[in-house]
Amino acid sequence: MQTVRSKSGAGSGSATPQLPPADQRFTKLERSWIGYDIGNSAFTLLVTTILPLYFNSLAEDAGIAPSMYLAYWGYAISVTTIIVALMGPILGAVSDHSGSRKQIFLMTVVLGVLAMLVLALPLTWFSFLVLFVVARTGYQASLVFYDSMLHDITTPDRMDKVSSYGYALGYIGSCIPFVLSLLVVLGKDVVGLDMKTAIAIAIVINSIWWLAFTVPLLRNYKQRYYVSKGRVNVAEVFRGLGRTLKEIAGDKKLLLFLIAFFLYIDGVYTIIDMAVAYGGSIGLASEMLLLALLVTQIVAFPFAILFSRLAQKYPNHKLIQVCIVAYTLIAAFAVQLDKIWEFWFLAVLVGMFQGGIQAMSRSYFAQLIPPEKSGEYFGLYDVFGKGAAFMGTSLVAVISQVTGKQNYGIAAIVVIFLLGFFVFRASLRQPGGAEAKRQGS
Repeated sequence: MQTVRSKSGAGSGSATPQLPPADQRFTKLERSWIGYDIGNSAFTLLVTTILPLYFNSLAEDAGIAPSMYLAYWGYAISVTTIIVALMGPILGAVSDHSGSRKQIFLMTVVLGVLAMLVLALPLTWFSFLVLFVVARTGYQASLVFYDSMLHDITTPDRMDKVSSYGYALGYIGSCIPFVLSLLVVLGKDVVGLDMKTAIAIAIVINSIWWLAFTVPLLRNYKQRYYVSKGRVNVAEVFRGLGRTLKEIAGDKKLLLFLIAFFLYIDGVYTIIDMAVAYGGSIGLASEMLLLALLVTQIVAFPFAILFSRLAQKYPNHKLIQVCIVAYTLIAAFAVQLDKIWEFWFLAVLVGMFQGGIQAMSRSYFAQLIPPEKSGEYFGLYDVFGKGAAFMGTSLVAVISQVTGKQNYGIAAIVVIFLLGFFVFRASLRQPGGAEAKRQGS
C-alpha cells in the first residue's frame, strides 16, 4: 500500500484540516479556489458567445456555408476535448506522484492565456480555429488540476457547498468582463472601431480577468495529499494508472457513475459549446443571442446557490437525477427552436440547472475517491466528462453536415441524456465507492 503524505511529510493519512462547519463562512483558501472559477468562467462565456459569432463571420467571409462553419466549430471543440482526454490522466497522475500540482496547473493556465491573447491578432478563419484549440486545451487541462484541488482545500462535508459556490460565483462574476466585452462589441460604431478591433479588445479583457483570479489560488494553495514526493518515475506513473483503472473496473458503483457522467455531461457541454453557433446558424440575431446567454449566467447564479442549500437537505445523487431529467426536456425543446423568444426561454431553463448538475457531479465524485489520488482520478473524470464532449459536438457537427439540418443533430442529445439517466440509476443500486456523508437512499 502506498503512503498518503501531507506536505509536511507527516506519515500515513494526513490530518484533516480544522475547517468551519458546512453552514459557516469560507476560509481564505476556499475563497481563493472559488475565485479561480470566477476567472476561468470568463473564458467559458467568451468561447460560448462572442468567439463563435466572430468565427462564423470569418468563415462566412471566406465563402463557407453556415452548416459547414457550424461543423468546423464542432470539430475544433472535439479535437480539444480529445487532446485533454489523453493528457489529463497522465498529468493528473504526475501531480499525485510529485506533489507538483500547483506548478503543472500554472503551466496550463499560462498556455491558455497566451494562446487566447494571440487570438486578438488579425487571423484567417483556419489559424483562428487552430489557436482556439490551443487556448481551449490550456483552459480544459487547468480544470483537471483545479477540480483535483477540492480535497486539499476543504473537507468532505463542505464539498457540495464549496463546489456549488464556485460555479455560482463563476457565473455571476464572469458577467463583468462579458458585459464590458459586449459594450465594446455592440458599441463599436459609436467609438469608431471595426469588428476585428472590438473583438481583440474583448479577448484581452477576458484574458487579463482569467489571469488575475488565478494569482490568489497560486499564492494560497498547498498540496496536502499525494502518493509520493520527489522525482517522477514515469514507469511508476503508468503502473499507477493501470492500478487505478483496475480499481475502477472492480468498483461497479464508481464505474457506472463514470459511464453515466460520460453520457449526461456530454449533453450538457454540447449545449454550452454549441448554443450560440446553433442559434446563429439558423438565422437568429447575434445581439439577441449574446444577451440571452448573459441571462443564462445571471439565472445560474442563484440556482447554483439553491442547489448548494438543497444538498444540505437531500442526497446529491437525487439532485443530479432531477437535473438530468430537466436537461432531457430542454434538449427536446431545442429541436424545434427557430424563434428568438424560444432561445431566450431555453437560456433561462439552462441557467436553472447548469450549475447544479456540474457542482453536484463534481462533489459527488470527489466523495467517492481516495484523496491522495485525486489528480489521477480527476484526470480520468475529465476523460469521462469534458473529454466526452467530443461525442455530442461531433454528432451535432456530422449530422448537421450530412443532412443540412442543424436541428437533427440536436435531437441526438435527447437520447444521450436518457441513456445517462438510466445508467446513473443503475449505479445507485451498486455497492462501492467511499460512501459520502449524505449518500443515503
